[in-house]
Amino acid sequence: MRRGGPFLALAAAETFSLSGTRLSTIAIPWLVLSTTGSPVLTGLTAMMEMLPYVIAKALGGPLIDRAGAKSIAIICDTASVLVVALVPLLDLFGMLGMQVLLPLVFAMGVLRGPSDAAKQAMVPDIATLANVPLERVTGVASAIERLASTAGAAGAGALIGLIGPGQALLVNAATFAGAALIVAAGIPGTRRAPAPETRPVERASYLEDLREGWRFLRGDAVLVSIVAMVAVTNLFDQAYHAVLLPVWTRDAGHGPELLGAMFAAFAGASIAGAAIAAAIGERMPRLMVYTVAFLLTGFPRFLVPALDAPIGLVFATLAIAGFASGFLNPILSAVIFERIPKPLTGRVTALNTALCFALIPFGGLAGGALISAIGLAAALFLMGIAYLAATLAPLALKSFRGFDRASPEASSSSRAQAPRPADR
Repeated sequence: MRRGGPFLALAAAETFSLSGTRLSTIAIPWLVLSTTGSPVLTGLTAMMEMLPYVIAKALGGPLIDRAGAKSIAIICDTASVLVVALVPLLDLFGMLGMQVLLPLVFAMGVLRGPSDAAKQAMVPDIATLANVPLERVTGVASAIERLASTAGAAGAGALIGLIGPGQALLVNAATFAGAALIVAAGIPGTRRAPAPETRPVERASYLEDLREGWRFLRGDAVLVSIVAMVAVTNLFDQAYHAVLLPVWTRDAGHGPELLGAMFAAFAGASIAGAAIAAAIGERMPRLMVYTVAFLLTGFPRFLVPALDAPIGLVFATLAIAGFASGFLNPILSAVIFERIPKPLTGRVTALNTALCFALIPFGGLAGGALISAIGLAAALFLMGIAYLAATLAPLALKSFRGFDRASPEASSSSRAQAPRPADR
């Protein structure tokens, strides 16, 4: 297999799954909002997907290290096809009430968490196979993620307007099927054998594997700081995407087409930022770029709709914020992967991501509750101010000073244990 083959396969699989996921993140809130009219129920539905997503991602790390990232990704994406397809099927027969939809979105979260963690855990191995800098792989992967999000958001708005939010999820089911097939056919399995002097006599238990990942994560001040900052900003982002912006769109008299176009404007502009990060990421001053990018991508998105600005200004703000956000994931991914020893990649990256996502389940609920309590404009402004405060953390916390330095433990582990293709 050519060196670039596995990376192209992972990129294609991510394109399929992320474009489908973007479709569902628009279709499901719009389905609830249009049928119930309740921002609180819309937020509750988002929470019912994201809470099991976070828990399943955290608990799935040791399974990824044991069974292999490839196997977990294929199993979870295949099962997701069946679960997601139930939504349009039940909607077609008029059987999709909230009492049915909530368990289905819960199951979606349970399956999507380990699948996303498994694909993320493949990145260091694929960078090694392709013999390219980690920043370049994470940058290209982020650009592809943004491209998939752009296509998914733009297509979602049009598709929902054409056939309805429930039936639009048939496309989401098809994208999971495509992702599973591509991973199965295009990505080799990897295995890591511990060095002879460190090989255990008996394999550690699942719980011990989980504890080992947790001990490493909490002992790294940089990773802890990243988790705390990203968890808080993710809470506000989820409120914005799942409730605040959909309600603003509806109240302004627009439909899902405009909502999809706004998400596409943000994601589309982020492609340029991610592409630049992929091209020159290894030469950028990470902490400075990270801080400025967060300042641009957060508060302005909340302030402009809170002021009831014209649609053109809203789109311009989203484009600037999206461009800045394109730099974030490549930088974060490179910093995180450089600090984790290879034998712990699956469990630590899964725990790290799960903790970063820990507050997301409550974002939609918080957004809906704030709208009901103080109104949409005040909710947007209050969350925007809180977002601004969170993005100043790198300037205030000493732990971020190690942002540009790889962990010595991870560096020595990388030299000692390089992954190799498994016999599959």
